[in-house]
Amino acid sequence: MADKKLHDDALEYHAHPTPGKIAITITKKAETSHDLTLAYSPGVAEPVREIAKDPELAYDYTIKGNLVAVISNGTAILGLGNLGPLASKPVMEGKALLFKRFANIDAIDIEVKHDGIDDFVKTVANIADTFGGINLEDIKAPECFEIERRLKKICNIPVFHDDQHGTAIVTTAGILNALQIQGKKAEDCKVVCLGAGAAGVACSDLLLACGVKRENFFMLDRHGVIRSDRTDLNGEKPRFVNDSGAKTLAEAMKDADVFLGVSGSNLVNEEEVMSMAPKAVIFACSNPDPEVCPALVERVRPDIIFGTGRSDYPNQINNVICFPFLFRGALDVRATEINLEMKKAAMNAIRLLAQEPVPAEVCKAAEIDKLEFGPHYIMPKAVDGRLLKWVSKAVAEAAIASGVARKPLPAHYMED
Repeated sequence: MADKKLHDDALEYHAHPTPGKIAITITKKAETSHDLTLAYSPGVAEPVREIAKDPELAYDYTIKGNLVAVISNGTAILGLGNLGPLASKPVMEGKALLFKRFANIDAIDIEVKHDGIDDFVKTVANIADTFGGINLEDIKAPECFEIERRLKKICNIPVFHDDQHGTAIVTTAGILNALQIQGKKAEDCKVVCLGAGAAGVACSDLLLACGVKRENFFMLDRHGVIRSDRTDLNGEKPRFVNDSGAKTLAEAMKDADVFLGVSGSNLVNEEEVMSMAPKAVIFACSNPDPEVCPALVERVRPDIIFGTGRSDYPNQINNVICFPFLFRGALDVRATEINLEMKKAAMNAIRLLAQEPVPAEVCKAAEIDKLEFGPHYIMPKAVDGRLLKWVSKAVAEAAIASGVARKPLPAHYMED
């Protein structure tokens, strides 16, 4: 009954009163003949001439500097699989809604039919100059790695695959906070990552960049631990080879301090949970059902801090606390890319904000009486308005410091 109600409510929401979730609005007066003369011919010729002389002026005379393309080919839609470009449109519109709602960024969805990676890359590269940034979404692995890599080389604007890097930023922030609460340091921890797709690879890269030692890191796919004696390794998997003993999930889980699941539902059993180190951390991100049942973990290992991708459990791993604000900071200094320094800056801003006292208005918006940094609150809530200031400013400053910004920080940027 609950599923039927959600089905009906969701379709009603998307269909009425106007089909879809986004629209185009105008930002200039268009009431008089003079207004129209300036908006279109002949007045529009003046910014055309200026941009032709200096393409950077497109940021001054058009929407470019606040416009993000949300682009998909529909090959990995949520947990639904490859349903094609058009079927991904509600998700891409939803992403555009979140950009506008949380960071006042104008975003438009683009669903691409294509014949191979070359065709997709060429299509996106050919329209890239229209936008201030590109958010890639719901593109299956391993193609997503090659697509993002090639577009970043070609385009002079930020290109960001949120399924990879947004997930990695939020997940790493939560894991580091959970380890802090448990009295552990990343460099001392054994970490197990179940899942070698887009999210798994990006999360692993960022965790390693934040102190986890490679010899203590075990990545698994459906065939077991990524080891050099396997002949089926493809894509990014060879970068995560670990030959130090474990071959199966059960073997890897023994004495693990962190389990990160970005794979499928109900893949971890009670014995494997029980075998983890004291005061461990589990992030089971598969939706709608996580890799291990939260109730099971709570029953057999109440010392474990647990996070999921669901909103009905504490510690939701939710990319919306990252990507709108990451792009806001990048756009505001006209960054040419989103690099590791900017990702780490976003991660640290999210991590540190969770440790701050939570204002009453945030608790009210989250519909929770009280929020306090601890085992059940390790990441900010999406409705926390402070994210805009904290994350955007940290990202903008990191872009400037790392040399990828094309303009300085605006005066009084993100000040109250």
